[in-house]
Amino acid sequence: MARFTPKTVTANDLLQGDSVWLTPDDRWSRDHHEAELIEDEAHAQLRLLFAQRQGAVVVGAYLADATPGPHGPEPVHFREIFRTRGPSNYDHGKQAERA
Repeated sequence: MARFTPKTVTANDLLQGDSVWLTPDDRWSRDHHEAELIEDEAHAQLRLLFAQRQGAVVVGAYLADATPGPHGPEPVHFREIFRTRGPSNYDHGKQAERA
């Protein structure tokens, strides 16, 4: 049987389109370090169902592989790493903050 890989719940903000992550206290944060790191498969499915019912706030909720980091969860896949950096087609928001 395969071992469960820790996850975060992520989506896009409905109005602004930014990537957001579900926190342990049911908020959506634009900072992936605030995300809830889920280490149980059943709990991950419950959190995803909760997120998918937030259609007035977010769209496209899904589970993303993550790993514990010094400041909170860190993305594993390159797609998720890109999402933490914000839009790459122009310099604003998270892109501008890093400059």
